[in-house]
Amino acid sequence: MTFNPASLFLYAVTDRHWLGNRTLYECVEGALKGGATFVQAREKDDMCLSHDAYREEALALKELCRKYKVPFVLDDDVALAKEIGADGVHVGQTDMEAGHVRETLGPDKILGVSCSTVEEALLAEKRGADYLGVGAVFPTGSKDDAGEVSRDTLRDICHAVSIPVIAIGGITRDNVLELAGTGIVGIAVISAIFAKSDTEAAAADLKAQTRKALGTPFAG
Repeated sequence: MTFNPASLFLYAVTDRHWLGNRTLYECVEGALKGGATFVQAREKDDMCLSHDAYREEALALKELCRKYKVPFVLDDDVALAKEIGADGVHVGQTDMEAGHVRETLGPDKILGVSCSTVEEALLAEKRGADYLGVGAVFPTGSKDDAGEVSRDTLRDICHAVSIPVIAIGGITRDNVLELAGTGIVGIAVISAIFAKSDTEAAAADLKAQTRKALGTPFAG
């Protein structure tokens, strides 16, 4: 799939912690129906999902996203992403180094990198990142090691790089308007969609609020 920055507008990151009696597949499909434009499968170590089970689930989610013509990437697991033919990978500062990921995946896959400083952002861009995820822009419980990034730093990162930037961390339909004018092209969310009983309605509402904050999706 050819990478289009517009696909970053409403970026849904999975977390089975919020599923309850629902399946991840049905929750992701709800998010897609509601307007999610990008999906990242993220498995926490404490969920104890076997490799085979995760592979089977990732394959199903890849096909689901293909049906909706939405990019599908895996968090961190470069080997599995390559094995199943995912559209790419998103890595953090403590995961595989971005340059190595790019060498492993090749030039045609999507590579996203998390960063929280201008220096990290510039290095990630230099080493082949297609987009950056910057955060946490608000307090969040989804990542224990996520320090908060100020609006000024977010703006500085957007101005320093030529690749698209999305904000992540504690974003909700009630605070997304605070991100207006920072230069981001989209937002990444976890609980704002997957903690809701109706992921379709949650995604649709969040997309409408994001449009108020950012305007129409960046065409790239």
